Amino acid sequence: MKILQNVIVNQVLTDSSKNQLLEKYKTDISRLQKEWDQLRFELKKLEKTKKFQPASLRAHFEKEINIRQEKIKLLDFQIEQLDILPVGSELKEREVQSIVDVEIGANWDELIQTKTIVIKDGIVSEIR
Repeated sequence: MKILQNVIVNQVLTDSSKNQLLEKYKTDISRLQKEWDQLRFELKKLEKTKKFQPASLRAHFEKEINIRQEKIKLLDFQIEQLDILPVGSELKEREVQSIVDVEIGANWDELIQTKTIVIKDGIVSEIR
């Protein structure tokens, strides 16, 4: 029998991966700021058409704008934390699923034990 199991993928922080993460965070912030500006523009445009109720329209757009602002705050915090972390630290990058063969007589505790893949500069360096 085969079952699915979650596997944690950790990234070892190196100078190059630190720079890549920093660039990714900055790109995400820039994208979110553009979305924020676009939402404000669309709100003003729709308010002028008077096809929608201003209160509900403003509430909807304010909610979306606040979501973007919170994401930007989170990214700013992640940038601060990235600056603090020393090279060689492990960061949880994502979780993936793997297929595990379960056979009669197999040790269940070993099968369900959480597995971890360690990546260093895009190359698998360790499987735990």
